[in-house]
Amino acid sequence: MQRVHVARTLPEAHIVRGVLEAEGIASTVRGEHLASALGELPMDVDTLPSVWVSDTDAARATELVEEVLRHSTQPGTAWKCPRCGEELEGQFTECWQCGSSRP
Repeated sequence: MQRVHVARTLPEAHIVRGVLEAEGIASTVRGEHLASALGELPMDVDTLPSVWVSDTDAARATELVEEVLRHSTQPGTAWKCPRCGEELEGQFTECWQCGSSRP
């Protein structure tokens, strides 16, 4: 088994797992039960939730994860409205100025 993604949160790990499984790649989330101990344990690649796949699927899974992360907008990332150009904080999904949805 190979680790293909270290997530910042447990939901992120399960989203990545869902993307991989939708593409026919069996995957496992490890470190789920450590989430309740964060704060007591250091937050690093050994304690954060991670997604693992078989060795034979690792190359394809890595490509898919990179593609998903490249095309996703992370929560908290500021964005610019494509319609009116307004600068918006990352938590907003619609432009407060013109009502357009976040790309």
